[in-house]
Amino acid sequence: MTDWIVGVGLSPTAAQWDALNASVGGQLHKGTPLALPCFSSFSGTEVQPYAQSCAVVEANYTSTEFISSVYSGFMQPQWATCQQSQMGCLLDSDDPSDSAAFANKTCFQGSVSPYYLDVRNATDVQIAFNFSQETGTVLSIKNSGHDYKGRSSAPDSLALWVHNLNSISYDAKFVPEGCSSETTYQGVTSGTGASWQDVYEFADSHNITVVGGYHQTVASSGGWLMGGGHSVLSPVYGLGVDRVLQFKIVTPDGELRTVNECQNTDLFWALRGGGGGTFGVVLEATHKAEPQLTLQVAAMEFNVTTSNLEEFYTVLVNNSLQWGLAGWGGHVAENTFIYVNPLLSLDEATASMKPMVDFINLQNGSSIITTVPSWLEFFNEFALAGEAPVGTELLLGSRLIPKSVFETPEGQSAMVKVLLQVSEHSLPYIPVVPPILFNATENSTSTTPAWRDALWHLNAFATWDFNSSFEEINAAYNLTHEFVDMFRQIAPDSGSYINECDVHETDFEESFWGPNYPRLLEIKQKYDPNHLLDCWQCVGWLGASDDRYSCYI
Repeated sequence: MTDWIVGVGLSPTAAQWDALNASVGGQLHKGTPLALPCFSSFSGTEVQPYAQSCAVVEANYTSTEFISSVYSGFMQPQWATCQQSQMGCLLDSDDPSDSAAFANKTCFQGSVSPYYLDVRNATDVQIAFNFSQETGTVLSIKNSGHDYKGRSSAPDSLALWVHNLNSISYDAKFVPEGCSSETTYQGVTSGTGASWQDVYEFADSHNITVVGGYHQTVASSGGWLMGGGHSVLSPVYGLGVDRVLQFKIVTPDGELRTVNECQNTDLFWALRGGGGGTFGVVLEATHKAEPQLTLQVAAMEFNVTTSNLEEFYTVLVNNSLQWGLAGWGGHVAENTFIYVNPLLSLDEATASMKPMVDFINLQNGSSIITTVPSWLEFFNEFALAGEAPVGTELLLGSRLIPKSVFETPEGQSAMVKVLLQVSEHSLPYIPVVPPILFNATENSTSTTPAWRDALWHLNAFATWDFNSSFEEINAAYNLTHEFVDMFRQIAPDSGSYINECDVHETDFEESFWGPNYPRLLEIKQKYDPNHLLDCWQCVGWLGASDDRYSCYI
């Protein structure tokens, strides 16, 4: 018999945990904080540090591959802690080997689940749902650890870790199950835990392109997809929810369902934008592929100063609409500008980007306009260097900025002003990813309609240190909220992207889903009648007062 933890926020008995472990073939594991091997005290009890294991964690604390490969790894490590009580187990991301973070300090469980189930098949999920129903145990669902809102952790929960559902296959004539064989697609089916890096390499080996995320370890068929799923190719080819052909999902009522345009159509609509962690556990999804794409790339960098920032933002804002209409998508992060275009020739791309190249050259910066023969080559050469940081305590806030803001001198001026205001604290992050040229069928997905009118997905962020005080952390939350309020003033009728947004998003139902929320709530109640799944600001959310959110600030 395993020495299970009982009676500490968890209602099951030791015998029930034993039975669960046996029923899933020994795939139930104890969850402990990532950095525990470095500490000599755990929840007030003296423990033995393990120098070799600690050294591995220190060496990989900011490694996206390592963090995604272990259950207790979170890209933003505050979500492994209890922020409200400041009980966690963190290292210094600037120097993970600095013993000041752990010498004579106590490591706490925080929001890391004390038990996690390494899900390998539908039966595992069905057993977990039944266990939750019988014992009252709260469930959480974790994939690669990229969630910016803490939705993949919950104190005292049983976690369903789906990272190892990572199969990938290709069918050049894919037919969604139950649909007519007269219509076929190039379809890539990936397990919910398959990373985008692996999917891109697989697709390249078959001379095709799958439109996906901008970070190598983001999971291809998990929360990225169900929340909307943006890409720098989305301006032309649409969001992830526009391109998904089929899901395999276990819903909380215990049923394994095939979901597409021909069966379980209400759930198919809900999963395309309604968000992860609430309608069930997706096992796999099939994505529509494109042929191998030849791409034009514009990559630029310069030294940002107080004297050139306003001119940079002016050039950026004043040209963004014409760039969007020409098919450019990209990311503007601090002093880097990386755009990609699948429609233009090299000469056309060079002419299109001349205003920004001229500005960059005047700053003695670097600029490249070049052609790459595939998405994988673009991703490996340009995207990986611009990935979001890992291991840093960070919050995002965002707003979808509509095209109309960029159509008038007044709107352009207001946009530049807001960018400069935010830049007094930190430089904004601007994914240019809304599907401006994609011809979407109205109401075909459940994500906010604001995506269809937007040109930018504008982000601002706040950070703090591993040893920051409660007051400092709370100030970061407030600052992020203030940034979003600035964005809302210039885009009051728009919305926000559920996966990259203010943790305390105002009127979140309207921001994330607009008029789609009432129908989403009905679908949630249909497939999860006992409300076994709940997550922060998700469809059907129980609210901040529920015990599972006691660690949120």
